[in-house]
Amino acid sequence: MDWRDQGALLSVRKHGETSVIIDVFTEAHGRHAGVVRGGTSRKIAPILQPGAQLDVAWRARLEEHIGSYTVEPLRSRATVLSDRTALAGLNAITSLLTFSLPEREPHPRLYQRTQAMLDLLGVNEAWPTAYLKWELALLDDLGFGLDLSVCAVTGSMDDLAYVSPKTGRAVSADAAGAWADRLLPLPPELLGVGTGAPMQVLAGLQTTGYFLTNWLAHSLGDKPLPEQRARLIDRLKRDARGE
Repeated sequence: MDWRDQGALLSVRKHGETSVIIDVFTEAHGRHAGVVRGGTSRKIAPILQPGAQLDVAWRARLEEHIGSYTVEPLRSRATVLSDRTALAGLNAITSLLTFSLPEREPHPRLYQRTQAMLDLLGVNEAWPTAYLKWELALLDDLGFGLDLSVCAVTGSMDDLAYVSPKTGRAVSADAAGAWADRLLPLPPELLGVGTGAPMQVLAGLQTTGYFLTNWLAHSLGDKPLPEQRARLIDRLKRDARGE
């Protein structure tokens, strides 16, 4: 069995004395692991950094085997290393994908969104808003999409201000009434509009975080979300306060 694809490196762990096992998010083969022989060498180790875009060739005697990779670098995305918040964003993305994606199951739409998201980190200052939308895309692609198109109560598209934690549907300010304090915030950034104000992005991440925890993680056996996401939230809060 063998194939060739491109993908973003999600994680690296040591395997034996000189090899490593890497997890790569590819377009046609999903999240797929494999052994890189000599992966700890001075030649290969610098290539194998999380977030790096790789050309990978996988081979195994049987499809169910872990198999081995040969890798070639395409781009490193090393610009994030000089930006602590962008680096936190990279770590959140790679850890959430490792946490949530089934092995060897293609998710081509999410793959394309992830490529675009990774390319923004450390390059475009508006990337936190894109990251918020990426979390929405992650939920949607895994079957936990939110319906933010119209108010669940009135059917109106106007004055949408909240999200129901029970249904994941939008609720207008008028329809929320006395129940508003039990609903989740719906900032304009979640609707694809807004200015990308830091506190609005954080409000949106509060909402996506609720569904990542209570819908996605719950479906995976109530495993806790990767701590890298919490670290990103902390960095974004610090940036919003100017620290």
